[in-house]
Amino acid sequence: MTRSAADLTQVKAWQARMEHALAQRLPTSDAEPTRLHAAMRYCVLDGGERVRPLLLFGTARTLGLSEAEVEAAACAIELVHAYSLVHDDLPALEDDALRCGRPACHKAYDQGTAVLVGDALQSLAFQLLAGDAALPASADVRLRLISLLAEAIGPGGLTGGQSLDVEARSQRSAADLEATYGRRTGSLIRASVLMAAACAPQRGSRLQEPLGKFAATLALALHIQRYPTAVGRAASRERLPRLRAEALEALSPLESAADPLRGLADWLLCRDS
Repeated sequence: MTRSAADLTQVKAWQARMEHALAQRLPTSDAEPTRLHAAMRYCVLDGGERVRPLLLFGTARTLGLSEAEVEAAACAIELVHAYSLVHDDLPALEDDALRCGRPACHKAYDQGTAVLVGDALQSLAFQLLAGDAALPASADVRLRLISLLAEAIGPGGLTGGQSLDVEARSQRSAADLEATYGRRTGSLIRASVLMAAACAPQRGSRLQEPLGKFAATLALALHIQRYPTAVGRAASRERLPRLRAEALEALSPLESAADPLRGLADWLLCRDS
């Protein structure tokens, strides 16, 4: 089996694991309030590539942790990602009728339910970090996980990026758009990597700088891959290989242990955008 085939096999296994883990941790749709719970499941399950959990699992493997030890943290980051998309789609923000080819939450249900779904998913994410039995029992580890996620979605991260994005895009430069992306999506990608490291404090704390650099560089590369017209297609073709090399170089201190992250980065940057 080639490396690319092995990487894809691992990606699919992690994606399947996440689908099951999320389904197990979300409220059942027959529990009250049934409409809210059904909408939560509608917005989280059967959609997306699970990029952030993949990065969390890849970092965990790099640091010698099993998927079981970080699965709840992976669920938390994906619940937060889902909540951000539900709110993004609302008429007051991006006013999108579709999400992944299906009606957005406010179209499948209603705007009030969509607001509450986002609130409930965010709350559930923090509940998992505080109380899920599968995570490390250390109070310091759990506090660090909660802090990382809160920072990622606060005004210096996701929410701040959403606020900046309310401004007219036509009046902002490519550099401004990159800065906004760094808050909106880059902050969650960085948190995915650092939350895995937080679950292995004895080793992860020493590697926070290279892991953080890897995540930030990869996030920028993913932005350019997805939105090549924002910087110009010719410029994006030139920058992507350089950013890929920088992201992989950041993993040098981890030597061969970082091969799961290297393979994942290659898959993310070589897939069809």
